[in-house]
Amino acid sequence: MIVRWQAEARRALRSFHSSAKACAGVVSNIGKKPIVYPPTIALEPTSTAISVKGPLGETSVPLMPFMKLSNDAPNTLSVAVENPKERKQRAMWGLTRTLIHNAIIGMTEGFTTPVYLVGVGYRAALEADPRGKGEGRSGQRLNMKLGFSHSVFVSVPDHIKIEVPQPTKIVLSCTDKHKLGLFAAQIRRWRPPEPYKGKGIIVGNERVRMKTVKKK
Repeated sequence: MIVRWQAEARRALRSFHSSAKACAGVVSNIGKKPIVYPPTIALEPTSTAISVKGPLGETSVPLMPFMKLSNDAPNTLSVAVENPKERKQRAMWGLTRTLIHNAIIGMTEGFTTPVYLVGVGYRAALEADPRGKGEGRSGQRLNMKLGFSHSVFVSVPDHIKIEVPQPTKIVLSCTDKHKLGLFAAQIRRWRPPEPYKGKGIIVGNERVRMKTVKKK
């Protein structure tokens, strides 16, 4: 009798499980949103990639074979997949939509992020790179004082625009959001924020969770 009651209880719980028939109407909340782009942007899709041309340059976003693009309205791009029930296609659906949207923003407005130097004596200056321009180099470098016994030099890539309006603030600009994040992380790696005094290199709106020192 008890075994029968337990079996009925398990069946009842299974019927109310949150994952029951989860694939009935599978859709990506991000991928389903249409992309509205300005008239200054030209999109040229192919079977393997989509080219994005705008006032700030040209870039391309790779496409998987199962991705489908359509222009349902003027200056509007819709992204879909062949079978949204497949996990890989569902994951690439939202990712591809985000990459195309970022490419459009990058070719029209660009991306900008500030970098702050927090600490006594921390400062930065932009100067000419003694090596000059070269492959992947813009001919400029950052000279940073970060509490070491020596200065820290970081060469600026040719695809990054950099300004130092204040000794403790660096402004990075780029048309590619991914490359901008990589260079900001490269700078931050020299002095990650520490949780006791909050000193270090802080990127954008990064928040440092402070810890209290245990007193004996």
